[in-house]
Amino acid sequence: MMVAEKPAPGVFQVHEAADDEQEPASPSSPRKMHSLDFEHIGALAAVAESLAPGSRWRRALTSARFVIFQAKINVLLPFGPLAIVLHYLSGTHQGWVFLFSLIGITPLAERLGYATEQLACYTGPTVGGLLNATFGNATEMIISIYALKNGMIRVVQQSLLGSILSNMLLVLGCAFFAGGLVHSDRDQVFNKASAVVNSGLLLMAVLGLMFPAVLHFTHSEAQYGKSEVALSRFSSCIMLVAYASYLFFQLKSHRSMYSPIGDEEEATEEDEDEKEITQWEAICWLFMLTIWISILSGYLVDAIQGASESLNLPVAFISVILLPIVGNAAEHASAIMFAMKNKLDITLGVAIGSSTQISMFVIPFCVVIGWMMGREMDLNFQLFETATLFITVLVVAFMLQAHQTILKALCSSCATS
Repeated sequence: MMVAEKPAPGVFQVHEAADDEQEPASPSSPRKMHSLDFEHIGALAAVAESLAPGSRWRRALTSARFVIFQAKINVLLPFGPLAIVLHYLSGTHQGWVFLFSLIGITPLAERLGYATEQLACYTGPTVGGLLNATFGNATEMIISIYALKNGMIRVVQQSLLGSILSNMLLVLGCAFFAGGLVHSDRDQVFNKASAVVNSGLLLMAVLGLMFPAVLHFTHSEAQYGKSEVALSRFSSCIMLVAYASYLFFQLKSHRSMYSPIGDEEEATEEDEDEKEITQWEAICWLFMLTIWISILSGYLVDAIQGASESLNLPVAFISVILLPIVGNAAEHASAIMFAMKNKLDITLGVAIGSSTQISMFVIPFCVVIGWMMGREMDLNFQLFETATLFITVLVVAFMLQAHQTILKALCSSCATS
């Protein structure tokens, strides 16, 4: 008869202790699993809430509050619909239609600049400056296409020339002056390499405008009136190719040369603080604002001649002064704001980049569009206008080389006065 061996006390105690340890552990594992399940359910609920229609409406209302209701300049928005209503109710008051359209486009151009700035927070300073210049010039381009369609070639030339002069003299001058006043205790620096490239492109654009004018006023063309148009179209194609090469140079091959000077971490933190709408919301607002500007631009261009007669203003004054000021509202506000924040690289990208884009892209583009429409749009901007542009480019190029001294002199003179 076999007698069962008694387990050793140590062994029994070990198993008993192990059982004691395992017993409380067994109910804890399902609790942990349940907690993980609740975490996943909470995350899924948050995603579902963000995709819910109510959340989308709240996000849309928040975006509309930032874009439409936050800016005080938007009190001028009703003038746009009033201009359209007045155009159809009374065809004799073209002066009021022009003024209301001009006032109605101003807040749209400013909000277009705001949406571009929000989009620039997601793209970086180089692309942001390019976007500011591009969408800032959308108003001038739309107005020019409508005027070109109506055969107002001289209005197109003068408005584009006025835009270049306004950007290089008024916008850049106000930005440097405001930045110098705010940061009078230190030097504002910028990337001079990019400024030199833009100055070279502006000089190239001036040469492109100068050759047809010289050909016309020296009476050396073989076929009067046709040779300068052919030369203008050829020069426009070359300028468009040169601008495309410049974009590749800026955005791809030599991107490091356009890196901003300063603390990149501080700039990144400031960009994060400035983000008020999402990237896709900014794109949608850009699309809607551009459509509304294009609608008002049609009524604005149709009323230019009537406004000139009723208001007793020359068409040249309307084209060179009034239209560029309205079209450059976005650049003006953006350039001053960035200069006051000590971001001169973006300021130059907006002001000088906008002038470069108009001279190297918008003007040749209008020549090509006129070629397609059968309009003889050329680069002969008359001798006085071309000389004015040439002198302006030289002055700005020299000022960019010694802008710190000029700003200090301005600030010290303002402080002493």
